[in-house]
Amino acid sequence: MLNLKQSVKNNLPFILFVVLLFSFRSSVADWYHVPTGSMEPTIQVGDRVVVDKSAYTLELPFTDVIIAKTDNINRGDIVIIDSNAADIRLIKRVVAIEGDEVKLENNVLFINGEKASLSAEGHYLYSEEVLGQTRTIALKPITSPAKSFNLVTVPRGHVLAMGDNRNYSVDSRYYGFIPVEEIQGKAISVAFSLDTEDMYLPKKDRFFTSLQ
Repeated sequence: MLNLKQSVKNNLPFILFVVLLFSFRSSVADWYHVPTGSMEPTIQVGDRVVVDKSAYTLELPFTDVIIAKTDNINRGDIVIIDSNAADIRLIKRVVAIEGDEVKLENNVLFINGEKASLSAEGHYLYSEEVLGQTRTIALKPITSPAKSFNLVTVPRGHVLAMGDNRNYSVDSRYYGFIPVEEIQGKAISVAFSLDTEDMYLPKKDRFFTSLQ
C-alpha cells in the first residue's frame, strides 16, 4: 500500500495530465477516423476528422450529463452520430431540422417547398444549393432504392441526415430520423489523411482542411 501511494505521488503530474487529456476528449474535442466513402467528396476514406464535441452541448466528462446547451444544430452541419438504429457511429450531413418538410425526387431535394438546384462540377460531382446552403455532392450511377422518398416532416427533437455521396450512403433514408441526443459533435476539419490504397502514406493535400 505504501509503495502504491508513493508511486501515485511520484507520478501525480503525469496522472493529472492523462485525466485532463481524456476529460478534454470526452467533453470538448476529439477526432474520428472515417472508414467509408459515404461522405465523399467532402470527406474521404482515411481522413482523421476533428470533432468539436462542445458545439451543441457541454457535458460532464465521462458522462452523458449535459451541463449547458451551447448552440443549435443547423442545416448543413456535418455531425458525428452515435446511432442506436445503426449500432455504429456515423458521420453525416444534417439536411433538415425539426419542423422541416422534406422530399427527394430522383436525388433532387425539396425542403420547405424549395427545390435544390444542381450544377455539374465534374465526374459525377454536383454543386447542390438549397435554402442558402451549398455543398458538393456525388451522384454516382447506381440504382439506389433510396434516391426518392415521399414528403415527410422532421419531428421535434430529430434531424434528417444524409451522406454527400448520395447513392452510396446509408443514412436517415434507412435508419429514420436522427434523435438530437445521439449527435455527439460537429466535424469541423480534417486533421490529416492516410491513403489506404498507397501503403497508408499521408495525403499532403488533406492536412488541416476545413469542412463545410
